[in-house]
Amino acid sequence: MENTLLSVRGLTKTYQMGDIQVHALRGIDLDIKTGEFISIMGASGSGKTTFMNLLGCLDKPSSGTYLLDGIDVHDMDEEAITQVRNHKIGYVFQSFYLLPRTTAVENVELPLLYSKKVHLKDRHAKSLKALETVGLADRAHHFPNQLSGGQQQRVAIARAIVNDPVFLLADEPTGNLDTRTSVEIMEFFQMLHAQGKTVILVTHEFDISQYSQRVITFRDGKIISDVLNRNVRNATEDLKKLPSLDDVGEEE
Repeated sequence: MENTLLSVRGLTKTYQMGDIQVHALRGIDLDIKTGEFISIMGASGSGKTTFMNLLGCLDKPSSGTYLLDGIDVHDMDEEAITQVRNHKIGYVFQSFYLLPRTTAVENVELPLLYSKKVHLKDRHAKSLKALETVGLADRAHHFPNQLSGGQQQRVAIARAIVNDPVFLLADEPTGNLDTRTSVEIMEFFQMLHAQGKTVILVTHEFDISQYSQRVITFRDGKIISDVLNRNVRNATEDLKKLPSLDDVGEEE
């Protein structure tokens, strides 16, 4: 926990909308240490998703510095940034982004197609292992339309971890899911965090943020609070208190 993984100073992002300038970020200073589990909260338009896109090297800041593992991202060329995206960052999005005509294991294999370190013969085995980690080894050859929303999100998580990234970025990963499935997804993030992964999760749901160790809140492009969560909720324990889908069906 002593090593600073991500460090930003004076980070700004301004969009030009015709004659109007929109200041999405207004000078962000933040350090994130290796092994932290962080939630970033804020209303729509607060700047949280813009900030996540900058951390994920999906966009560039208007000004300021962003150090990833001590290296200034701004100084990297496009090829180097592509390598960072492929090997250091795992992305999980609200909309899953699975290829519909591709099986679960083939979707998980996609990031490995860009890796020169993984031989063809190892690609399938690594992908199956990632699916096993999220409890979906028995669904490896199912297509997305044969999977529930929660199962599709777990495939997306497996795809995010298959390259063993330095950190995970999750943008509203429970936004399209029901309560029980959302808690199940948080159980997997807590499991990955327990295994040493750094997890940065963007959410507008307070309950979801309580599964992380630290909660950072954005408003109008600035950080207005950054607090340690001293009562982290345990997703595994919470699941025991929620009715299973079978129970719900019996009640109906």
